[in-house]
Order: sequence, then structure tokens, then C-alpha cells
Amino acid sequence: MKRQIPVHKNEEYSATITDLTYEGNGLVKIDDFPVFVPNALPGEQITVRITKVASHFAWGRVMDWQTKSADRVDVQNKKYIQTGIAPLGHLKYEAQLKFKQHQIQELLAKAHLDNIEVLPTLGMEKPYHYRNKAQVPVKMIRGQLETGFYKRGSHTLVPIEDFYIQDPAIDQAIVVVRDLLRKYHVTPYNEQTGKGIIRTVMVRRGYYSHEVMVVLVTNTKHLPMKQQIVDGIVAGVPEVKSIVQNINDRRTNRLLGDQDVTLWGADEIHDQLLGIDFAISPLSFYQVNPQQTERLYQAAIDNAELDGSQTVIDAYCGIGTISLAVAKHAKQVYGVEIVPAAIADAKKNAQNNEITNAEFVVGKAEEQFAKWQAEGLKPDVVIVDPPRKGLAESLIEATGKMAPKKVIYVSCNPATLVRDIQRFAEQGYHVTKPIQPVDQFPQTTHVESVTVLERTEK
Repeated sequence: MKRQIPVHKNEEYSATITDLTYEGNGLVKIDDFPVFVPNALPGEQITVRITKVASHFAWGRVMDWQTKSADRVDVQNKKYIQTGIAPLGHLKYEAQLKFKQHQIQELLAKAHLDNIEVLPTLGMEKPYHYRNKAQVPVKMIRGQLETGFYKRGSHTLVPIEDFYIQDPAIDQAIVVVRDLLRKYHVTPYNEQTGKGIIRTVMVRRGYYSHEVMVVLVTNTKHLPMKQQIVDGIVAGVPEVKSIVQNINDRRTNRLLGDQDVTLWGADEIHDQLLGIDFAISPLSFYQVNPQQTERLYQAAIDNAELDGSQTVIDAYCGIGTISLAVAKHAKQVYGVEIVPAAIADAKKNAQNNEITNAEFVVGKAEEQFAKWQAEGLKPDVVIVDPPRKGLAESLIEATGKMAPKKVIYVSCNPATLVRDIQRFAEQGYHVTKPIQPVDQFPQTTHVESVTVLERTEK
């Protein structure tokens, strides 16, 4: 018998928010039917209007609050919540840190792993203005070129000048570029027609070095008024060290194309992480919150307990951020990453920092692990920092066969972390220390963490 859906579109209900989902939406149950309500917090009594109904859940909008949570912050600029720039911006920072700790605890409990302790989340003193990179779409709105951010779940651009979680110097640079594009009548790219010139403005700024890179992502090789725009950026952005045109002429959702043309200055900028110098080009993957990345990686290195005699493998090594920091404390480090440009960067970064005990290979982590295992490589520690989808089962099996004493798991998705902890248990690895969450992305729902797994005799 088909279940009757107890709510209907455009109807209003009185309800109490019972929980916060991992996406940061309030949860209401109406006759046991879940309704997700943005900008609503646990304990709040609200009037909710149903905006969308699906077979197993609905979405609603707060029409009125009867009571508000003590953890609520009144957000001055509603654009931050609307666009998803700061989906937790309405929650006090202390409560955000607890929410992130609780997310991991809840998933462990569901998997019957509640014996694993989760430490309080390591937060930031100033949990805003932390991002060192911005990729901002450019659109024509009512006849005027605008930069901003898309409304959540749509392609409607909301014009924004102060992005709240970005380095303010980056926000200022974007305004300088926007005004130059307006002044010289450069047309924004139109997704419908595939015509127009400027697609995205990307700005990076070194946290320690203060070096700025401006990347103009264009739909065409030709950039009209190129010299005047370059001169304007040099005059208007005092810290600029590099201005690059990135050509992306495909009809795609990908932000960057494969071709870079340096219009002025250097091809790359530099910044430091844990005392190591990194060269950052337009396509480099580089952590967007260096202060918290240092804490995250330091936690991983401390937990590896290296004394200079160990061999370490770093899966998903990127441009070598963890590998090179670990190399100072290990005998030999091997890094693997599927992106060839990242491995080229990693090798260059090792050379620039005169690190000779780190070797980098291009490949799928799971395939390379199987190769290393077949070659008889015996690591003492394996460090994994996978994407959101977590680890391939074959990588966990190959790790089990190589039998390192320790696996340090740096996670950006608690759901796949918990799944992988269960898979590691089948290989004889168990969590031996409390999990340490780190708030890498304040004001958002993302949570990073460090977990230590050790081989215990079966």
C-alpha cells in the first residue's frame, strides 16, 4: 500500500526543528515525514511553508519564528545563506564546532562504532576571511557586468562584493577587475548562446607571502583591450605578481581550460606551508585555508610519530604538501597522485626545497599501491587524504598486504571515513586514538579529521 504524503505544497504548518542535517538544513518531522528547512536551527518553533514535495521528503521555508535558538546569529547579509557561501553563518561558531564533532559521532554510532572517541573540533580564532583563493563567475545582469556567486541550486547570479569567508584583499582585487571589465565593455560569457568573452575571475593570494595572482578565464583566445586591462590590474592591485589568461573555449561546467597565457609578471606565485615553499600555478591544487591546513597536517605528522627511520607512503599526494612536510621526519617518502600536473608541481617543489628523499609517481592510488606491494615495498606508515568518495576497497586491501604499522587517515567526508574504518577492520586495523576533527571551512558544513589506525594482532 502506497504511503500517504502528509504535507502539501504551499500549505503552512506549526513545527519544531528537531535536528540539523549534514548539509546544515533544519529538520522537521510532520507525521514522521521529513521536511528540510534552510535557515532553521534545532529547538526553534516555526511556521513553515512547504515549497517542494518529493516521495520521501519535502522542502520548506520559514515564514515566522515563534521561538529562536540561543545559538542563532543574525546574519546581516542574507546573500551568504542564499548562495551557500556560508550555509552555517546563522549558527554561533562554538555551536558550528560542536555540530561538526557531532556529525562524526553520529555516523560512528550508526555503524556501532560508538566506542571510538571524537575530540572537540579544532576551530579558528577568526573563522572568516580565511580563503586564499576565489573563483567568481561573471554574468550580465540587467545590462551590467556583475561578479558574485550563484544562488544555491541554481544558475542565478547574486552580485556580491564582500564574500565574508575570503581574504579581503582578494575581494578588493575582484572589484578592481570587475570595474575594468565594465570600463572596457568586455562581454560576459553566456551559457545559453556560448558567446561572450569573460567566464570567471580567479584570484589567489599567498597567506604568508601576500603574493597575488589574477586569472581571467576567457571563452576566446582574443581578449579585447588586453593591455589596458593588464595595466589597470597592475595599478589597482598593489600585491599582484602574476596575471594569467586561461582559455576555456568548451561548452562545459569546468571552470578552467587547459591553456594558460601569462599576460604579465610570473607564471606562478609562492606561499609557505609548515615552513616549506610551494609554487602555485593557475591549475595547482592548493589548500584554501592554510592556517587550518597546517594544524590538520601537523596532527597527521604528530600521530605518525616519525623518528627519521621510517618509510612513508602518501596516497593522493597532490602537489606534495603532506609528503614534503613528512620528508623532514622520515627516511623515505613515496607519493602518488592521478593528476600529472600535480606530480610535476610536487617534483618541482621537492627540488626547490632541496628535499631529496621524496619520490612522486603519476597513477591511480589503488593501482600504484598494488604495484608497490608486488614490488615488495614495506612502508612503516601510510597516509591517505582521499577525495570525498573515500578509498577504493582495492587500496585498503593492498595496504593490508603491505602491512604498515600505522595508517593515518585524513578525511574530508565523515560518511566515507566511517565506511573505510569498517573496511580497515577486516584487514586487522583499528582506531587507536580519538579522532581529531579540524574546521578547515568555517561557516560551511564541511569537516576534516585525522584518524589513526594501527595493525592489531588478529
